[in-house]
This record gives sequence, C-alpha cells and structure tokens, in this order.
Amino acid sequence: MEKRIGTITILIKDRMRSADINRILSEHAQIILCRQGLPFHDREVAVIALIVEGTVNEVNALTGTVGRLEGVSCKAVLAA
Repeated sequence: MEKRIGTITILIKDRMRSADINRILSEHAQIILCRQGLPFHDREVAVIALIVEGTVNEVNALTGTVGRLEGVSCKAVLAA
C-alpha cells in the first residue's frame, strides 16, 4: 500500500488517559514523524498534534485505538 503524509489531532479531556495514549503512540512510533503536545493547565483539556507518514491502514489503526479511549477524541487528515 502507498504511504501518505497526514496529521492526527488528539484532544484529551481525561488526563488519567495519558499513560494509555503514550503507550499507544509508542506502539505506532514507526509512522510518527513529529509530535507536539500542549497541556492547558487552566482548562480541562490537553492537545497532541502528530505529523505521520504511513499507509491508510496504519493511520487508521492508530486513530482507532486512541479514539476508543474514554475521554479522548482523535481525528486524522491525510493528503490525497
């Protein structure tokens, strides 16, 4: 399958999920080119932005696993 470049945005409403998210991201490290995290200490949310390069299946596996966590939202956008 063809590799594609894209972004993944993860919104974390439950900070207790941070360890789960870090574990999942480590399992998919081969497709992550860049990671930026921004904790909002004065709000109930944190944001992780990823730049990825992988097949559609690899990106979907990552977003699906993260998105199934309670208190976490995850969306991907891939270049055509």
